[in-house]
This record gives sequence, structure tokens and C-alpha cells, in this order.
Amino acid sequence: MTEYTISSGNIFEDLGFANAEEKLAKVKLASVIYDLITEQELSEQEVSQILGIDEAKISNLKNGRLQKFSLEQMFDFLVALGQKIEILVTPQALANSSLSIQVMYDSATPTQLVSLV
Repeated sequence: MTEYTISSGNIFEDLGFANAEEKLAKVKLASVIYDLITEQELSEQEVSQILGIDEAKISNLKNGRLQKFSLEQMFDFLVALGQKIEILVTPQALANSSLSIQVMYDSATPTQLVSLV
């Protein structure tokens, strides 16, 4: 019988990466950015002007090569694409002392919500 491990929901954590929560948040934010670019039918030249980055960096963003992008920079991209960012800070449950970053996107309304729990 083949053995398998059930994922925690964060592939970076499952593979033992440092800063797994941040890495997953960046992937989710990049996905939202890509979706917005697609929905708005923007050319790479238009995206370059809106985001203030060159086309090579746009390619990196679209292809998930996110090492050189900070969360703050990704927030800036979302704002430049007409999104509102809300950050919600709440107390951690005593039983769960690890950092948790959740990215939620509601495409029905122009809001990008990132909650830090």
C-alpha cells in the first residue's frame, strides 16, 4: 500500500521552508495580481507603467518567481491596480502560538483583505 501524508494546507510548511506563512501569502497575492491583470485585459507594457516595474519583473511575478518581491511591494501593486487593502490584527489563540497570515480576495467587490491572525 502506498503511504502518503495529508497536507497542512501550506506546501511550504510541509516541505520545511522557513517563513512558510509569508511564502504562501506571497503566492496568493501574486495570484490575485495576475487575476486582476487578466480581468482588466492589460498588456505587459500597461502593467509595467501601472506597477512601475520592468517587463522582466512582471514575468517573474506572473510565473511565481517571488523571491525579490516583498509583501509590502505586492500590496503596492494591488493598490496600483485599484484594490483596497485591509489588514486585520487579532490576538492569537493561546493554543496556537504560531504566526498565521491569511489572504482573502473577494472578486465581487473591489477589496483585497489580508488578515494577520
